[in-house]
Amino acid sequence: MTQAADQQVVDQTLAWVSHFIVGHNICPFAKRELDSNTIRVEVVRSKKVDVALEELVAELEWLNEHPEAETTLLVFPTLFKSFDHYLDYVELAEQLLVELGYEGIYQLATFHPDYCFADAEPDDAANYSNRSPYAMVHLLREASVERAIAFYGDTAAIPERNIAYLTALGSKTAEAQLQRCYNLP
Repeated sequence: MTQAADQQVVDQTLAWVSHFIVGHNICPFAKRELDSNTIRVEVVRSKKVDVALEELVAELEWLNEHPEAETTLLVFPTLFKSFDHYLDYVELAEQLLVELGYEGIYQLATFHPDYCFADAEPDDAANYSNRSPYAMVHLLREASVERAIAFYGDTAAIPERNIAYLTALGSKTAEAQLQRCYNLP
């Protein structure tokens, strides 16, 4: 793939973060990082799970060496078309974090175009809190998450708020807004 194609994936991902995640306050912590330009977006074009795991390890090592980067979105535009296949990768990635001693240092947040919570129907609007233009894992620094929680307060209310908000917004509207990130100027 060309560098231009990868840049388009980066631009679409950041448009989603800006217009959907920040625009609808899905994550109250994201605006600060977006405004500070401390979100790194890395595109992984591999079609093999083992290479995707290697890329995850490489990104964790990169984050270790670059404390100025707050977080990374590792985006897989050509891999994990199946949500179930993606969940298998996430399970392996979580195990890898533990095996490499990164538990408590980094955590993963998960996003996929077909994200569906275990207790939800596929067309449930609440799923859009974790639906994204491409399959991706969000690598977060645990210390930063703890600072954000200390500043924000009761984070337990965030998922409840998102469910109520997205349910009121509706699946069709949420999907239309998600699709807008593909239509860059």
